[in-house]
Amino acid sequence: MSQGIRAQVVAVGTCLPERRLTNQELEGLVDTTDAWIQSRTGIRERRIIEPGTPLSALATPAARQCLERAGVAANTLDGIIVATISGDHIMPTTANIVQHQLGAKRAWAYDLANACNGFVAALSTATAFIESGRAQRILVIGGDIMSSLVNYSDRNTCILFGDGAGAVLVEAGPATGFGVLGFEMHSDGSGGGDLSIPSSGSAEPSTPERLAAKRDKVQQNGKVIFQHAIRRMAEVCASLLETLKLTANDVDLLVPHQANRRILEPIAERLGIPLERVVINIDLVGNTTAATIPLALDDAFTQGRLQPGSRVLLAAFGGGLTWGACYLTWGRS
Repeated sequence: MSQGIRAQVVAVGTCLPERRLTNQELEGLVDTTDAWIQSRTGIRERRIIEPGTPLSALATPAARQCLERAGVAANTLDGIIVATISGDHIMPTTANIVQHQLGAKRAWAYDLANACNGFVAALSTATAFIESGRAQRILVIGGDIMSSLVNYSDRNTCILFGDGAGAVLVEAGPATGFGVLGFEMHSDGSGGGDLSIPSSGSAEPSTPERLAAKRDKVQQNGKVIFQHAIRRMAEVCASLLETLKLTANDVDLLVPHQANRRILEPIAERLGIPLERVVINIDLVGNTTAATIPLALDDAFTQGRLQPGSRVLLAAFGGGLTWGACYLTWGRS
């Protein structure tokens, strides 16, 4: 950390599609029931955008709301990072499109692909920029149009995912004030095949045969990912707290990646954090991949649970395999 600088997370904004895809609607698409989905995942509905709508249609409004709440003009931004695996295009990046739409003419911009751990990775990257003194103000956006990557004839995956975007503003603040106290990141590429989109790049170019086989859609080994997610998120949170010489009593809010309620509850139990201090909104939005944490932060903010000085522990796990955690005190000093 540069002397006298701490990265502060000062505001949040979000954008969700209007359309709600309920469990009852999914009953007409695959062999499932509302009761089965709720018992296995905790999800009742998820938001789905009109096919062909770009991620920037959600990311830009989320960014504008964040900047408005922060009282900051877009032309004061130094950088924009968009965490996503479903951007508008491979080139140009969604971050560059958002930069133009916001009028953030001073800001560099790029996308960061790290699946469900994308938001934590992007926030950690922004923190490093600011703590090094190389940036003063960075907009971090997490968002995905997962409906474009889901096979709606696969009941193991289509019940899980939804669309959405969320943004936070990260600013330079005093070293003794609120802000990011630490983060920890991990990867294990040996498990990459357990959660993947096989035909999505140069390793397996799209062909009519691969498209017909839905190789361009999310595929996962559900049992393996379920076990990994609980273990890895609990481990990384415990490790980060130990590094910072903190305990569960120093966490006002645990904001985990919303993958499955049956994953979130065991994590909280292992950490010794009661559920009333865990932010859970998967029932209404599903798994929005890189957007889950900022969407949950926004819910906590609008409910009055997220206040200046709130001590927040973020955690995520996703395809790669990749996982991470970040501990911060919310707001401006």
